[in-house]
Amino acid sequence: MAGAENVSKQRPASDGHWHRLRLSRSAWLDVAWAVFVGLNLAAMRLLPAWQTVPFLAIWVSLTVIYGFRLWRLQPTILTWAAVTLATGGIIGVQVLKGQQDADYLAEVPLIAMMFLVMVWHGRRRLAALQERLNALEEVQRISEENLRLLERQRRFLQDASHELGTPITVALGHAELIERAVADQLVAADARVVAGELARLRVLAHRLLLLASADSPDFLATAPVQADSLLLDALTRWGHIPRRWRLGEVTEVTVHADRDRLAAALDALLENSVVHTVADDRIELSASLDEYHGYVVFAVADSGCGIPAADLDRIFDRFARARPYRSRETGGFGLGLPIVQAIAEAHGGSVRVRSTVGGGSVFELLIPGPAGPVSARDELETRVSSHSPL
Repeated sequence: MAGAENVSKQRPASDGHWHRLRLSRSAWLDVAWAVFVGLNLAAMRLLPAWQTVPFLAIWVSLTVIYGFRLWRLQPTILTWAAVTLATGGIIGVQVLKGQQDADYLAEVPLIAMMFLVMVWHGRRRLAALQERLNALEEVQRISEENLRLLERQRRFLQDASHELGTPITVALGHAELIERAVADQLVAADARVVAGELARLRVLAHRLLLLASADSPDFLATAPVQADSLLLDALTRWGHIPRRWRLGEVTEVTVHADRDRLAAALDALLENSVVHTVADDRIELSASLDEYHGYVVFAVADSGCGIPAADLDRIFDRFARARPYRSRETGGFGLGLPIVQAIAEAHGGSVRVRSTVGGGSVFELLIPGPAGPVSARDELETRVSSHSPL
């Protein structure tokens, strides 16, 4: 602790030392310039025939040192006035003695005015730069505040979803127990309603928690995942629902991904297809390898009612629902497709959809394959090599 205190005490002393060193360097620069001006004033006084050179040297050096130092307005005006009086006084004395022409004296106010114009432009640009810096600082402050608010919102959703899980599960268990144990059919019906709503709340809490944690570093636990096994497990979970289920083309390929997250994404796509189809409609799962772009494409196609073109751009927004809107009985929250998109983007992939009203929909989940996605440069090199002569 004593060593830490000594270090903390030495830091201000070190900072003060460097501050005094910078001030001393600035003072030496001013002193050197003052000596330079004094020598040139002496040359103007002693060498009237060559005084144009030291005269211009003084004003040029003043311009140069002002460009580096950018004095405040009062020191600048005082320095300008002193140099003007000194150079103009020497030339004026020489004009009175007949050593210089009277029109030569007019150069002093002209050079002085040029310097003032430069000072005015410099200060104006400095003020504009300061305004820009202030604006950038304000933008940065607002951005940091927005990031903090987003982080608080994400943590709130995580905490709220996590805390809701336990009481909802307990209440759901009691409601299901009452439904099975009670003899009164009216009470049993009410218990089923309560159990159904609690089940919906549990799904909502789980999906909110998943979306809130989508940006966290530990969102994915990647490992080799076989595409065919993933689709077969999905069909096992959903095959009891009365639809015409079909397993389409399945390429034997392994992706490096989070199996649970991919399963959740497929479940969301299948749930969406189930909601927008009826018992006689077809739902097909497939997995293919896009070797050209380096993606494994998991597709869920159905022959349901389809999605209007106006809704295709918004169905991946949170809480958005495509027409025809889901009924309350189907349990839709408008979070399934956003979850699919979040999982795809977390893997470095994407999701896309093709749909026709009355002609069904095809959702495709694109996940980087074993070799990863092909970059634009690799794609260009492939095209060039394919067209090059042998």
